[in-house]
Amino acid sequence: MLDPALATQLSAYLTKVVDPVELVSSLDESATSGQVADLLDQIASLSAGRITHVRGGDAVRRPSFRVVRVGTAVEVEFAGMPLGHEFTSLVLALLQVGGHPSTAATELLDAVRGLTGEHRFETYFSQSCQNCPDVVQALNLMSILNPGIRHVAIDGAVFPGEVEERGVLAVPMVFRNGELFGQGRMTLEEIVARLDEGAAARDAQRLDELEPFEVLVVGGGPAGSTAAIYTARKGIRTGLLAERFGGQLLDTMAIENYPSVEHTEGPRMAADLERQVRGLGVEVMTGQVAVRLVPASREPQGSGLHEVHLASGAVLRARAVVAASGARWRTLDIPGEDEYRNRGVTFCPHCDGPLFAGKRVAVIGGGNSGVEAAIDLAGVVAHVTLVEFADELKADDVLQRKVHSLGNVDVLVGTATTEVVGDGSKVVGLRHAPRAGGASSVLDVDGVFVQIGLLPTTEWLDGVVDLTPHGEVVVDARGATGIPGVFAAGDCTTAPWKQIVAAAGSGAGAALSAFDHLIRTTSPAASQSSA
Repeated sequence: MLDPALATQLSAYLTKVVDPVELVSSLDESATSGQVADLLDQIASLSAGRITHVRGGDAVRRPSFRVVRVGTAVEVEFAGMPLGHEFTSLVLALLQVGGHPSTAATELLDAVRGLTGEHRFETYFSQSCQNCPDVVQALNLMSILNPGIRHVAIDGAVFPGEVEERGVLAVPMVFRNGELFGQGRMTLEEIVARLDEGAAARDAQRLDELEPFEVLVVGGGPAGSTAAIYTARKGIRTGLLAERFGGQLLDTMAIENYPSVEHTEGPRMAADLERQVRGLGVEVMTGQVAVRLVPASREPQGSGLHEVHLASGAVLRARAVVAASGARWRTLDIPGEDEYRNRGVTFCPHCDGPLFAGKRVAVIGGGNSGVEAAIDLAGVVAHVTLVEFADELKADDVLQRKVHSLGNVDVLVGTATTEVVGDGSKVVGLRHAPRAGGASSVLDVDGVFVQIGLLPTTEWLDGVVDLTPHGEVVVDARGATGIPGVFAAGDCTTAPWKQIVAAAGSGAGAALSAFDHLIRTTSPAASQSSA
């Protein structure tokens, strides 16, 4: 089941299992059940007796299996095959159920243990979804720590009837006690905050009471994390604020053009960056959104510190700020798009493509991302219609040749999409018309994948620093804005190349510029002491 290299790696991990673990399987006569049984047998054989596979479970979903700490109520459950991106979730479940401690912050683990009530979570995932493991792993950990919490992770491709019945058209999708709890990526902090109403307020208070930073980085993608690494290595007190650490890396599959790294995946690179940043002592604050920058020159108390105001109400202060808030998916802004988001309208072909197996879908956008999405989806769905507003595709020639060679892909150019059509619960069509004018028509589709580029996330800087008409921060060659002590890097700036290595380079440059600014200016504390 597992290739030799992966099996060797897993065997090494399983030496960390402290408490005996049983894999209790509920199987039927299907081929998938046979594969699950083979996987569990192999895991047991690699564990040196620490893990055993016990058949004959009584779960309703088949195939499924529970990972149980022997003699206790501690367990997590998987329905289907947790391979692909979810294999890491399975490994972590084995280790944590087996007594290996989590590396999450102590106060966060205590908050999970302190949650009250009964919570039965179900998470639908796909093996190709790079966003799903964060949610699955968070809920698995919660179920291990708190006896009032149970969690089952469900491979939607193995249970298509459930997926259809419950309207699962985007993953991850989480149900709590039978009701929809959330869709899309959620961190452990975010889930705890939703279950514990006081958690957000306590966190905001904690952040509000932090001592000022010398450098505060806003953004956790390649630019922001690199900036934090560079300033921390200078011995500077550094904070990093991000809604989610990793930024667009978390939505990126294969990375094969980063120097010295032949191949990696976005989530893995994000995890490596976060580990490096935290290891340097940076104060990392995730699950937070910056809403406003108040520069030192406009700060009413005259402290000489820039202020970053957060959606939570907290205010962070710093002598220098590096804005690296990245970009987000550009939307169509047409009727029906918001209404049917995650009900047929989606932005991630890798995550949600398997949910549309055997169905008809549309991909909007003729650049590299759109054409690549159409090619990938063609191997999963029944039919793809690629729609491009311009009169010709903009993707690389090699991609265009490939997409035109596929028998189940139609390409429409010079075409405007005007409405996402739904039946009240899900997408049933896409209305489009010739860009040059003419009657519109409706394309019968079950899904619409939007791939039309990115928008910089710079609303929190509007009216403070100079922005282009497209919302990009105007910076000079040093990453400096027009405000002393405020720098910017990465995809939120006017930098022409939106690439991982380019973002990392600009983050390093902005950090070095911030360091240069600090050594040439006097800190507020030093100024007050000299007076």
